[in-house]
Amino acid sequence: MMLDPTAVRRQFPALTGNAVYFDNPGGTQVPQIVLDRITGYLTASNANAGGAFATSRASDAVVEQARNSVARFLHASRPEEIVFGPNMTTLTLGLSRALGRSLLPGDEIVVTHLDHDANISPWLHIAEDRGCIVRWLDFDVEDCTLRLDQLDRLLSPRTRLVAVGYASNAVGTVNPVAEIVQRAHQAGALCYVDAVQYAPHRPIDVQALDCDFLAVSAYKFFGPHLGALYGKHDHLTRLRAYKVRPASDVPPGKFETGTPTFENIVGTLGALEYLAALGGGSEPERATLAKAMEAIHAYERPLTLSLLERLERIPGVHVWGLTDPDRLDERVPTVSFTLDGHAPREVAEELAASGIHVWDGNFYALAVTERLALESRGGLVRVGLVHYNTVEELDRFEHDLRRIATGG
Repeated sequence: MMLDPTAVRRQFPALTGNAVYFDNPGGTQVPQIVLDRITGYLTASNANAGGAFATSRASDAVVEQARNSVARFLHASRPEEIVFGPNMTTLTLGLSRALGRSLLPGDEIVVTHLDHDANISPWLHIAEDRGCIVRWLDFDVEDCTLRLDQLDRLLSPRTRLVAVGYASNAVGTVNPVAEIVQRAHQAGALCYVDAVQYAPHRPIDVQALDCDFLAVSAYKFFGPHLGALYGKHDHLTRLRAYKVRPASDVPPGKFETGTPTFENIVGTLGALEYLAALGGGSEPERATLAKAMEAIHAYERPLTLSLLERLERIPGVHVWGLTDPDRLDERVPTVSFTLDGHAPREVAEELAASGIHVWDGNFYALAVTERLALESRGGLVRVGLVHYNTVEELDRFEHDLRRIATGG
């Protein structure tokens, strides 16, 4: 199945202008169906949960429809394994507190230097609170891949949790998560996966991964600002959540503190309906969602290669991460670089003046820019492609970046 970029772009109202959206790793644009879902919710079923009246019942029904759809997107075994929250960071902080109740002084947690800080700091805080030991898994600074040869040395009978990203939000590396989960389990530890950067690009199957927890953010896969957390039902059931007393004592409700942003939950349903249509279906079933993600990956692969080739042609550009064409499946189209003689912010501002949106800095992947000795130099310039981007946009980007590099 081949994607038609023209047909895809027609569905995104923001893409009718002249801007080039390469800022996608920080948040994608949304298709019309997401806007329709949010507006429809706020005009027809805007009410709090659990009421006896019609709008509350309608709200509960469409929220559960959304929960079922996210469960299919991630291939969870049941919808009760899906917890909604404001974003991945907030969900992770909340779950880390619940997990922290069972940790003892001397227990160990493994984190990586390649992760977004939302999958590092929550565990550092809990380790400090509970007297735990933090072990750091390094990455190779040459290609920004995890040093898996070090992992077995870090794991021990006292390891309680391994936290790892599915794909780096800074340099795009796709990590061998299934292998890491297996090794963590062999050591008797749980595994928490940050899949935020991976979710817009490839299918996710939590059952195949056998991970204990996995978090995504809908605004990275064409939805509104919302986070979703998968947890194995046994874990979510046994953990004591930090919650108010009248709230539900069963998952997922006991982890969804306060009134959820119902309109964004329903907007996320719209994003999954968009993906289902992309996969040739009318409803967000597992098969159509997986087919859509496979088609997205097939479209993005040559686009990623083209981006890397263009960056290599520009004098003074250094790409951080995998650039080998034979290893494209080991990265997502999130590509970061530095340009000799130019601060990342300067490059981003110059491109912004031409209507090209890119990010600069550390993108909350502080451990990455520190490990690469780039934090004090302003970090990186980050370009992130998704399936609504085009070769023509890459032409504009290359032209303007070359102008900046050569002083033209």
